[in-house]
Amino acid sequence: MPKKMTIFAIFLDLILIIMVTILFYLLQPIQTERILSLPQGSLSKIITYLNDNGGHFNKLDILFIRLLGQPQSGFIDVKSEILPRGAFFKALVSSKAATKEVTLIPGETMYYFIRILAQSFSLSPIALQSAYDKYFPYPDGVIFPDTYQLPLGINEDEMMSLLYGLSIKRHKEYATRLVGSYDEKEWFKHIAIASVVQKEAANNDEMPIIAAVIFNRLKQNMPLQMDGSLNYGEYSHSKVTPERIRNDTSPYNTYKYKGVPPYPAGSVSVQAIESVFSPAEVPYLYFVRDKATGAHKFSKTYEEHRSHF
Repeated sequence: MPKKMTIFAIFLDLILIIMVTILFYLLQPIQTERILSLPQGSLSKIITYLNDNGGHFNKLDILFIRLLGQPQSGFIDVKSEILPRGAFFKALVSSKAATKEVTLIPGETMYYFIRILAQSFSLSPIALQSAYDKYFPYPDGVIFPDTYQLPLGINEDEMMSLLYGLSIKRHKEYATRLVGSYDEKEWFKHIAIASVVQKEAANNDEMPIIAAVIFNRLKQNMPLQMDGSLNYGEYSHSKVTPERIRNDTSPYNTYKYKGVPPYPAGSVSVQAIESVFSPAEVPYLYFVRDKATGAHKFSKTYEEHRSHF
């Protein structure tokens, strides 16, 4: 009898040790973003996403989460950046963030998009700009034009951190598909060209031709002299006048400075990006908008170009 009691006592002690160990493990703090965007798919895919974004989760964590339920895809708000591991697991399967839709259209600039975000989410445009400058490597052209479902209650820093993560991921995907790898500096040189294409083209069909004109002029060491590059920042919706051309000293002024502006002039669509990597095989150096159709007339020589006015 004493021997049986001893074995039972040892068993209880072992159970107690296991329980204390598990409790200690689940009480360990972990740090994540407060707002998470969980991908669709299996729990393993979600854990991979979390680990790719700075998490340190293992197979034991997957077991604990499975016991609690299945996380839903989409934005979730776990309410804090630092939580005990167990509390985070519970939040992962039970939290959901209310969202609001906001759209960045192709060609629009961050100056206006920041004001759209500020108005839609009751945020400070100054704080949003400061957060943008903190996360983004270039003043424009990094956030992909798209319709975003963004969580309500998010602050300025969280907003820009989230948009940065979503956009850089897409840049890396397209760079890998189009050129085989992602080199930030080289990639955004092409995005800068694409932003001029985006501003100038009347439609998607024209984009490869506009891209060809840009490359043809660069090859001949001609200034681009394209109005669209001057529709940057707060001038996104402003008519480019001769006075603007004379007085604008920014690097976006392709009348004053040869070459492509050092930064994108606005957001760029996938079609604009693809046109830069697959320009049309045409000899054109000039184009002018046909007021009757809204499309452009293209020319190889300046004399032909003048005849279209």
